[in-house]
Amino acid sequence: MTNDSGDRAELLAGLNVFVGGPIQHAILEDSFFVPLQEAIEAAIGTVRDHGGEVFSAHVVEKFGLDTAAYTPKDVSARDFQWMKACDVFVPVLPALPDGTLYRTDGTHIELGWATALERPVVLITEQPFAEGASHLLKGLNWVGRVQAIDFTTFTENPALLVDAVLAAVRPQREAAEVGMTA
Repeated sequence: MTNDSGDRAELLAGLNVFVGGPIQHAILEDSFFVPLQEAIEAAIGTVRDHGGEVFSAHVVEKFGLDTAAYTPKDVSARDFQWMKACDVFVPVLPALPDGTLYRTDGTHIELGWATALERPVVLITEQPFAEGASHLLKGLNWVGRVQAIDFTTFTENPALLVDAVLAAVRPQREAAEVGMTA
């Protein structure tokens, strides 16, 4: 890896990164759950700052302001198309003060899609996993290409996402170099 910021700025060029996380249950009476919004904005900004393309319902739906304008059909079709087109899925799953994961039914469905479509996943969540996280979430790395970045560590250093995304797509890039698919 190089220290030249010009080279580093394009490390994710050509990659499509789907950044997900809670939306419906993160919409509060007069705002969006701030720690989650900040983490998702950091993930999106980090990918874009390093040349990657971002797919994000949070951006499209303006962090809940426009969510009501989309039907379940719209959201399902859009997000599934993004999952098929992405190179890596980056779900942000924060824990609540009591240690349970923030509710996000849609993100868990997207994790299933990513695994079934063999998309690598870079999960941003508390490590070790929140006590209430399901066995399926905790064991997803046994059936899919999943790595995790600790939520708090990520918020302190969002650039960690760049190396994690590069590691996640390394098998595809290496296979492409020799004319194979991963």
